[in-house]
Amino acid sequence: MAFQLARRNSLPHPFSFLRESAGKDWLYGFMKRHKASLSIRKPTSTSLNRALGFNKEDVNEFFNLLEKLMTEKNFHCDRIYNVDEMGLCIVQSKCPEVVSKRGKRQVGVLTSAERGSLVTAVLCMNAARGFVPPMIIFPRKNSSEQLKKGAPPGTLFAFHPSGWIQTELFTKWFDHFLERTNPTKDGPVLLILDGHYTHTRNIDVVIKARENFVTILSLPPHTSHKMQPLDKTVMGALKAFYNEEVRLFMRAHNRVVTHFDMGELFGRAYTKIQTAERSIKGFSTTGIYPFRRDVFSDEDFLAEQQRHHVPHPVTADFPENNEPTLSPRISHQYHN
Repeated sequence: MAFQLARRNSLPHPFSFLRESAGKDWLYGFMKRHKASLSIRKPTSTSLNRALGFNKEDVNEFFNLLEKLMTEKNFHCDRIYNVDEMGLCIVQSKCPEVVSKRGKRQVGVLTSAERGSLVTAVLCMNAARGFVPPMIIFPRKNSSEQLKKGAPPGTLFAFHPSGWIQTELFTKWFDHFLERTNPTKDGPVLLILDGHYTHTRNIDVVIKARENFVTILSLPPHTSHKMQPLDKTVMGALKAFYNEEVRLFMRAHNRVVTHFDMGELFGRAYTKIQTAERSIKGFSTTGIYPFRRDVFSDEDFLAEQQRHHVPHPVTADFPENNEPTLSPRISHQYHN
């Protein structure tokens, strides 16, 4: 963040351009300048169960923050949003089961390619029934109108050789989000997301959020499978519908799928999941809206502990040194 601020404000600095981060000398100087409000502390022993992410302490801390924000800002359900990314591949992630003659050892099914490249879709919905048009990131450098054919109306298209979300691409998506949601002083917006570095270590998004009445709240680490609305009701279904569209396309056209087909195939699948029932249920089952801090029982936490084969009690001692602990378990930013 210090590197991003220095670069954004054209300030001379000795920071590493290779790592795009400040060094230890700057850190200790910063701590010295702000010693009245900051301190260097040795990390305390943390149970392995807590380190896994989905645990009662971190979940309660998240709901404490959410309750405080809901009380202060009084967000309406149509102003509470969740954003996340999902990867789509030309190759089907799972081949369907087929009926064959008993005793036949090898059953063929047409797949789009032996190996496929990743396309990322950025999805966003609110707690009422609204969906922000998605962003699709293709693994290429240049745009083409053919790539956009059949995609959901209002889709934002982006391009990067990797096909993955990047910090600058998430900033581009955030501009798209602001345009679609139009947050105001009297109608502020809450955006809930995971702690991916493109989200939480993005100074441009932080500043834009502050200037445009958006409050950003990050989920605890490693809890998306339990606490992220999109993960609960949209992601799995969308991937399944997309794979089915790929299968039907190849059967009908007797050829492999290319990037130029993906917009239309994704558009058909997206239409099937873009329902009020999925958006409302995603937020309600996670306790975000309507607000329910008791949505997870002790059995839920115990089941997660057993899933990871965590004995109780277990402690994991972190190295004792003088390095400052700067990263909170839950990232939260308040923007007025």
